[in-house]
Amino acid sequence: MVETNKKIKIAVVSDDGETVSQHFGRARYFAIFEIDDGKITGKEIRNKVGHHTFAEQGHLGTSGGLHGYEPHSQDKHETMAQSIEDCSVLIAGGMGYGAYEFFKSMGINVIATDVADAEDAVKRYLRGELRDLKVEARLISQKGKI
Repeated sequence: MVETNKKIKIAVVSDDGETVSQHFGRARYFAIFEIDDGKITGKEIRNKVGHHTFAEQGHLGTSGGLHGYEPHSQDKHETMAQSIEDCSVLIAGGMGYGAYEFFKSMGINVIATDVADAEDAVKRYLRGELRDLKVEARLISQKGKI
């Protein structure tokens, strides 16, 4: 069970405010759930910058490095993070490792999930039942390298 005896905010990446977006970079909104004493007490929708915002810059490529870790990508992640600086958790359907690691480095608990409904994902998180698919994928790939 997640410690829920304090007030926190949970950001869910969404295209419509109701479902968890499967693509972090393309999503247009954050559904922000306010939590008090383990219960959802409020919800707001915030605009999210992303691929649609940065489209005029084009895709700058990776220059031989890993996608999402280049300096221009980190700048974009920083811009995306500004609207959820007051959140301690970020839930997304899918996101690249560059964004995933960036938000983790900010102290935000990032969870990649296959749960489609945003409110259901938040409730599962609060019960300690929301699996992080990125962590599971890394554990599986590490087992294969041993």
